[in-house]
Amino acid sequence: MNTSSLPRQQLLLVDDEEDALLELTRLLEGEGFCCFSATTVKRALSHLMRHPDIALVITDLRMPEESGVPLIKRLREHTSRQHLPVIVTSDQADMDDVSDMLRLQVLDLFRKPICHEHLLETLNNLFPQPRMHLGHLS
Repeated sequence: MNTSSLPRQQLLLVDDEEDALLELTRLLEGEGFCCFSATTVKRALSHLMRHPDIALVITDLRMPEESGVPLIKRLREHTSRQHLPVIVTSDQADMDDVSDMLRLQVLDLFRKPICHEHLLETLNNLFPQPRMHLGHLS
């Protein structure tokens, strides 16, 4: 069986900008990840309830209805999800935001536009790709 065709982890992408969501989904699904996307915190929480195997959340910090911070706070208060890794994206994070992120144990903070190489490096370190064993059995 070809291990490169096996799906990797399930990721939840949260951003009110649908174009940004589509671009990120295409990038990550091209790397084998299974992506769920949400344009609001409410939809994100719904995905998290329906898909217990989601292994990481990538959320925008600033969204019109509700920012990414309440989403992360809810995750940290929920016992089964409190250690779920979260990556935050923002085009205008300030020092208060950074201290919030540290307090909420965010894995990383990416400035928009996201550097795809840096994001993929972070994800590959967290979720190594299954390696194919090419050696001969003796």
